[in-house]
Amino acid sequence: MLQHCSLLLLLCVTRLFCPSSALPFEQKGFWDFAMDSMDGMDSGGMMTMMRDEEEGSAIEEILPPDIPTCPFGCLCRLRVVQCSDLGLTEVPKNVPPDTKFLDLQNNRITELKENDFKGLSNLYGLSLRNNHISKVHPRTFIPLKHMQKLYFSKNLLTTIPKNLPASLVELRIHENRIKKVAAGAFSGLGNMNCIEMGANPIQNSGFEPGAFKGLKLNYLRISEAKLTGVPKDLPESLSELHLDHNQIQAVELEDLSRYKNLHRLGLGFNHIRNIENGSLSYLPRLRELHLNNNRLTRVPGGLPDMKYLQVIYLHSNSISQVGMDDFCPRGFGMKRTFYNGISLFANPVNYWEVQPATFRCVSDRLAIQFGNYKK
Repeated sequence: MLQHCSLLLLLCVTRLFCPSSALPFEQKGFWDFAMDSMDGMDSGGMMTMMRDEEEGSAIEEILPPDIPTCPFGCLCRLRVVQCSDLGLTEVPKNVPPDTKFLDLQNNRITELKENDFKGLSNLYGLSLRNNHISKVHPRTFIPLKHMQKLYFSKNLLTTIPKNLPASLVELRIHENRIKKVAAGAFSGLGNMNCIEMGANPIQNSGFEPGAFKGLKLNYLRISEAKLTGVPKDLPESLSELHLDHNQIQAVELEDLSRYKNLHRLGLGFNHIRNIENGSLSYLPRLRELHLNNNRLTRVPGGLPDMKYLQVIYLHSNSISQVGMDDFCPRGFGMKRTFYNGISLFANPVNYWEVQPATFRCVSDRLAIQFGNYKK
């Protein structure tokens, strides 16, 4: 038994000192692995592959995934492309196609060309405010099938741009040079909710019959224009109408007859001397009325019958007296909402001459503003 163990130990020691056929592991570089794959190639095949590689045809180039570009100088983040205040003279190229809002305000763009917004079908809002735009190609906005907000104020436009997107909800085009709104200028814009077109040199005659046909607006502002009367044929759906800072002389009986849905009416900073009796009766839902900075000599008639009127501005007029029934109805419970704002300051009326019962339908005495009158 001892002899067998000695023999076995001798064989193991001998095995340890025999040369092994396996070599130690050696780390290879990238080119070493490439050379291994070429061991089976002949010299001709290897030379062909090397020559092809130099010519760029052996291995197909793998391009990186599509990365949206951003116009030079602009800031692109979260599908908002901000290119404002860059001194641009035209709409930049390479705007990412998934852009939702494009800001081009405060530049020097003078014209919008046919393909300026090509491929931007996802655009939701576009700001062109404060440029020098005087010319817009009729097909400029055709690609913008989902745009809802267009800010075009402070430019040099003389007419409403053609072919505005049917998806448009809000248009701000104030402080331009628009003198005329042609019939059908807003045709096909059934989704439009808000138009701001103040500070344009437009007169009453500048609105052709049918200029607002088809619109279902809630908000319209034509302030700081050259209106001498309340425009006719505005959308009946209006809930807010601002005609401040014009040259309106009077409000006649039929001027407001089609605006039964109005909640807020702005007629401040005009030259109004008279509001014909019964004019305000066409506004049963009115809640706020601005008649400040006019030439009224008395409180307009019909206010006690306006059940929902809460705020009325009459300051800076020429009102010299206030009657006890000028604001509130005589019957109890006839007014659905109390006043929470009546301004009468800067009028030649002495507050101590006004009967306290005059304001019996006012929610709080602090809601009444008299102040001092200065000639």
